[in-house]
Amino acid sequence: MPSPTRRIVLKAGAAAITAPWIVRDALATSGELNFMGWSGFDLKQVFINFTAKTGIKMNFAAAPDNNTIFAQAKLAAQMGGIDCLEPSLDVLPAYLAADVVQAWDNAKIGLENFEPALVTGDIGKRSLANGRRWFPSVWTAETLVFDTAQNPQTYGTASLADLFDPKNEGKVTVRPHSALAALGRVLDAQGKLPMPFLDGYKNDENAQKIWDVILAEAINAKKNFAQFWSLEPEAEAAFSGGGCTLGLCWQQTGLNLEANGSPVAAIVPKEGASAGAQGFVLMKNAKNPDQAHAWVKYIASPEGGAAYAKAFAANPAAKGAVEKSAPAFASFFKAAYPDDALTKLWWWPPQSGSFLKLRSDYAAKLVAAWKEKS
Repeated sequence: MPSPTRRIVLKAGAAAITAPWIVRDALATSGELNFMGWSGFDLKQVFINFTAKTGIKMNFAAAPDNNTIFAQAKLAAQMGGIDCLEPSLDVLPAYLAADVVQAWDNAKIGLENFEPALVTGDIGKRSLANGRRWFPSVWTAETLVFDTAQNPQTYGTASLADLFDPKNEGKVTVRPHSALAALGRVLDAQGKLPMPFLDGYKNDENAQKIWDVILAEAINAKKNFAQFWSLEPEAEAAFSGGGCTLGLCWQQTGLNLEANGSPVAAIVPKEGASAGAQGFVLMKNAKNPDQAHAWVKYIASPEGGAAYAKAFAANPAAKGAVEKSAPAFASFFKAAYPDDALTKLWWWPPQSGSFLKLRSDYAAKLVAAWKEKS
């Protein structure tokens, strides 16, 4: 996944595939599942609970990033050994193009088990192609984080445009490339771009034309930025000691600060939070497809979804899982995503390697201009 999902990968410390470990249980009489997912997270209890509930042994192999997972998928397509994988949403087209995955049987999983907003709309369209459906497992988003006393925000009026409004000079913290993308969405809605913002993801020529305009506007607003963040602790520090009262940050920033007693909360901007998801795909040559369906169905249950999301410090995709989560998280989530907020999530589109380099170059130019402070 682009930026949103790699908020998750920041925790991954492994540099290569780790050796599989197997949950052994006396009830393991219903076969096994060879599953490849993300390294750096403690999923053991989730696997133990799954085995206890279904009798299916879980053979888990961990990988640190999307590139590794995809490489292993292509290898497994020739040699076998993997039934189910969990890459991020934005790389799904590569799996379809490589023809290494098959369609899930919806009747064995049940779309009704998922949060409706994750089945319909933009993400629903992206997760269904040529009969192959991707079932989201967890998701997260960059949203507006704010000081409730000094810079209160209200759902429906809070906007990404507030990040660049002169009234917030010296009060804002952002991640450079996310700020540029957010401003691009604002300018797009105002009709100030040479073409629709999403056209910039189609090819680098479009991107340069669009991001030239975005960068110029961002530099005009550079005095708003008190500091930039890259890692989660930096975003938290911007509020706790950096003088910031508004930011475009991972929702976890607001959750962590709120838990520590700071007057900070999070809210979805009216343009929609920038979201990313990871999800399950079924290998075309899977030897254990029934067990794979049982695994996805378990994660789509309120209990399984809540436990899995907790392990990733992310949001569950299962309907009813928020209510099964810790009270502090459930309260925070409902406040950050009120009313119809989930239907307005803005999902990061697929991004090519050349686009990512171009985006990084524009982000660096913004930071350089900001450092001039003139």
